Amino acid sequence: MSEIEKGLENFFGLGKFERKPFADNICYYIGAFGNVGVVETNEGLIIFDLALRNFGRYIFKAVREFSDKPIKYIIYSHGHFDHCCGYSSFIKEIEEKGWEMPQVISHENLVRRFAKYRMLEEHQTWSYRQQFASVGVGQSDSLGVNETLNPTIILKGNESYKFKLGEFNFEIYHDKGETDDSIWLWFPEKKVLFTGDLFVSAFPNVGSPFRVQRYAKQWALGNEKMIEKNAHYLLPGHGRLIEGKEKIKELLSITAESMNFVHDEVVKRLNEGKWFEEIYFEMLEIFPERFKNHRYLRPLYGDYRFAIHDVYRLYHGWYDTGNPTDLFPSKSDEIAKEFLKVADGAKFLEHAKLLFEEGEFQLSLHIIDVIVKANNIAKPEILLDALRIKYKILKQNAKKEPSFIAINIINTHALQIKTKMRELKKKLR
Repeated sequence: MSEIEKGLENFFGLGKFERKPFADNICYYIGAFGNVGVVETNEGLIIFDLALRNFGRYIFKAVREFSDKPIKYIIYSHGHFDHCCGYSSFIKEIEEKGWEMPQVISHENLVRRFAKYRMLEEHQTWSYRQQFASVGVGQSDSLGVNETLNPTIILKGNESYKFKLGEFNFEIYHDKGETDDSIWLWFPEKKVLFTGDLFVSAFPNVGSPFRVQRYAKQWALGNEKMIEKNAHYLLPGHGRLIEGKEKIKELLSITAESMNFVHDEVVKRLNEGKWFEEIYFEMLEIFPERFKNHRYLRPLYGDYRFAIHDVYRLYHGWYDTGNPTDLFPSKSDEIAKEFLKVADGAKFLEHAKLLFEEGEFQLSLHIIDVIVKANNIAKPEILLDALRIKYKILKQNAKKEPSFIAINIINTHALQIKTKMRELKKKLR
């Protein structure tokens, strides 16, 4: 198993490609980090999401253990790589058997998403490396969308789509949440919800540090619409199959409540004329215990702290401090060099060590960064010591962080520091 697979498996807590029939053996759950759902009708199969490209052959094998019927519909819950890229084995089978190609259903914003990913291919690769290098992401092969199975049925705006296959009826709805292209499937005869990432068995991924805008309020509204269905089964985008009407109602309700809370409390403070820093630290203080301690709102991937940023940026521009110094700032390394003219690097290092010993890790990092950013005027020995402390703090922080995203951002930077330390040591020999 690759490092990225181990990391993802640790996050979701799943056995590799766990599978389970449910709803009178009509439906099938395949745990593939980005889950896959299958519905069997007397006319063929519906597949909801297709996981990562490099998991495609495993998904194919799992589906064919469940049914040998042809695929009639593929539904993309949204356009993230872990939900729509594992199709190649299915296409190969269709071509070999001469079957008709399935209809592929998505929202119109998925088409725009794929186009954006192609336009920003190099940036996408760079950002994945920044975010996930510590768990083995070094190239875009399994993460990119250069090759896609494009949709043939496209939902526009807020329209829904209803269709019948064999003896069953199906309903598809659009609600923004983690993405602006998300759709979810309702299977009324068997009371099954296929949510995609509108439910992820943890705190919603709103405000991911490397990613674009997400939509907390609309996420809540989507979950509230799902509650009205009185589902008996819920197949989430991530995490295990959930069974039981009351449990599903409770989990959708608490998730909607958490999204309404973070949205409404940030908006309230914006209307009070507060800048981001004040809003952020106030929001940390008021996060309710019922959310903090809920098993299905653990910050395993998304994080409440990220969500505060996300809601703020939805309604406010990039000037977020109220300090004109930040409007057209100097380069951070030039600022750091001026600080070192006031007091030399040894003084900064001494104070950073003191803060470290007192357990004030974050403040210590800010002081250390003065030395690190002014690296070409700091003495090499002092810079090396500063990097050692920063590395130690980052590794300790990573151990304490619950969020997979935060852990990997921190560990990736720690790896970069380790490389820099090796280079410095060579110069000092």
